[in-house]
Amino acid sequence: QVRLVESGGGLVEAGGSLRLSCAASGRTFSNYDMAWFRQAPAKEREFVGAVNPSGSNRLYADSLKGRFTISRDNAKNTVYLQMNSLKPEDTAVYYCAAREYGGRLIRTLYNYWGQGTQVTVSS
Repeated sequence: QVRLVESGGGLVEAGGSLRLSCAASGRTFSNYDMAWFRQAPAKEREFVGAVNPSGSNRLYADSLKGRFTISRDNAKNTVYLQMNSLKPEDTAVYYCAAREYGGRLIRTLYNYWGQGTQVTVSS
């Protein structure tokens, strides 16, 4: 029903910045909570951040210490993840996820997933 395609991953030096994009299909994008997750090798997938349909509310993982910013452009059916002050430990596959609007942002129970984009931070 919902197709998500991530892009923008790549290799970046420690301390640098990178912006990931997630393009969503369909005309119901504005009715979905959108989120970013990441998974490093041999580790479980972890929540990064989420944004509500209007873009007025955001939720972040505490461990990111404010370095990441999630935003969305409903006119383009796209959600973004701006990553600043990147560290080698940020290296992971980053996934875009979506769920039907629930009135409150959560860290789990996202129904739709993209294939992921690799982010590698060199030291």
